[in-house]
Amino acid sequence: MKEEMVLVVRRSLLESLGIFQGLQFEVDRYLTAMLSRENNFFAARSSAETDPSLKQIIPYAILASRGKVLRYKRGKKSGEQRLVAKGSIGIGGHMNDRDEELFALDRGAYLAGVQREIDEELIVARPLRNRIAALINDDSNEVGRVHLGVVHVLDLPHPAAEKRESMILGIEFLTPDQLRAEWETLETWSQICVDNLHKLL
Repeated sequence: MKEEMVLVVRRSLLESLGIFQGLQFEVDRYLTAMLSRENNFFAARSSAETDPSLKQIIPYAILASRGKVLRYKRGKKSGEQRLVAKGSIGIGGHMNDRDEELFALDRGAYLAGVQREIDEELIVARPLRNRIAALINDDSNEVGRVHLGVVHVLDLPHPAAEKRESMILGIEFLTPDQLRAEWETLETWSQICVDNLHKLL
């Protein structure tokens, strides 16, 4: 079976731009460099997961509508076993090399990949808009040390979604207050985003 290849940048690139903990709202300064073809590449996921010199780029899409945000629980079939049973407000996952000729991604290819990822996981109305609101980095735990999130906010016409993937359980659209009440049950990235919803939305 072919090894899964995932999109990465070198931690040294992030350090040269200014490494941060939590959210970074200066999106363009980082993304322009990260999505330049000379700065990203595909690496074997098995080695990237244990190599903190690499950062796997993970789109993390928050779906919002009428003041509510989609929250789901990660089931046992989740690709990231360390996050099973946690609540999440981010849809997305690793960017893979679907095209054998593709060795790196530019911004257009990246955005197309993000939409494909959402379409694979959910049945949802086309967003009114999809904007990149922040980057997220959390070096405080072993999952976070090897991942870098790109936080997208998708504004939906209606607070409605159905799952396509079996790993997605318990979909609900919740208010910021309801999400804060569930804070302890959320994965770390979602906790960071919930703490900053007023800036993200």
